[in-house]
Amino acid sequence: MMDGKVIVMTGATSGIGRIAAERLADMGARLVVVARDPARGEGMLADLVARTPDRGHSIHYADLSRISEAKRVARDIAAVETRIDVLVNNAGAMFSRRVLTADGLERTFALNHMAYFVLTAGLVGRLVASAQARVINTASNAHRKGRIDFDDLQSERSYRAFVAYGTSKLCNILFTRELARRVSDLGVTANSFSPGFVATRFGDEAGGAHGAFMRVAKLFAGRPEQGAETLVWLAASPDLKDVSGEYFYQCRRGTLTADAQNDALARRLWAESEAIALRA
Repeated sequence: MMDGKVIVMTGATSGIGRIAAERLADMGARLVVVARDPARGEGMLADLVARTPDRGHSIHYADLSRISEAKRVARDIAAVETRIDVLVNNAGAMFSRRVLTADGLERTFALNHMAYFVLTAGLVGRLVASAQARVINTASNAHRKGRIDFDDLQSERSYRAFVAYGTSKLCNILFTRELARRVSDLGVTANSFSPGFVATRFGDEAGGAHGAFMRVAKLFAGRPEQGAETLVWLAASPDLKDVSGEYFYQCRRGTLTADAQNDALARRLWAESEAIALRA
């Protein structure tokens, strides 16, 4: 079903990303992984090669919270891949404290939203070259807790970890909607999804009370295999080849807040994100 398909995936060294990458490789795809940690990255790549040898899986390293790094790794991938069939923006995290990146961005916003925006922009030419490519963005039902304030995108006035995370996931959905509109005539689809609350490494970097809460909550979470199902389905199902701009949960269309369906908000977020990416 995925024979010969090239899949670029971030956040693939653990959790739902790793499971999805392994399943898609088993289905015939060649994985191009973007990772931050060399130890986890090399281990993951070795496992992929062992289970599907001679496929030509590869790995690139970048700190996706840095715009310059996201741009650089997109250039590196574009230089060696003539086409990309599926781009999966999956890397993300939640942080208990407000910390700024070297670009002056709050790091939840930087990693969870701007990385999606910048990496996709850098690879859109290779997606178009595939003729029938897909972009899949990992969002979350936590978007319900999010609120976009264009006067305070970097949470200077007030920072709450769960709100910042929810806002970044709202950004993912809005970005997906606007991306779908912009590439509708280019043979590329874009959809987002929620994996649900599953027991992965997510939240391990939160620290403090938030990190402790996440460790306890994950005792009651679902299995990461369940969270990966929708990602694999979005990447591989022939039934979705013309579906774009949608949000899914458990392989069905999910419910969205009014803000998450606001196309004017999506267009403004795109413009703001573009301006941030140009400044960095």
